[in-house]
Amino acid sequence: MATAIELGIGRTADCTPLDETCQQKRRQISPPAGCALEILGHAIEYLTDQYVHERERFSACDPEVEAIQLLMSLNRQVYYECPVIPTFAERCHAFFRKLGI
Repeated sequence: MATAIELGIGRTADCTPLDETCQQKRRQISPPAGCALEILGHAIEYLTDQYVHERERFSACDPEVEAIQLLMSLNRQVYYECPVIPTFAERCHAFFRKLGI
């Protein structure tokens, strides 16, 4: 759910959503984080659908759009706080480094 919309709210991630190296990494999502991502995703989808069906004109200054952007920012924050799963090559490299090879 990474988007180009940037709010900078509570950003503690080590990368931005548009960072290609970060997008290709898998993350280990814990059950609580998965539940939070699911709830936030449903809320974003619901508010977006409701907004699109009720409005004829769209404005970035609309409080409803700001609420959607806030939820999207929180969604990214939860996702990027999940630990990155090392690739097979990274695990092999770490293993051989421990062996001193």
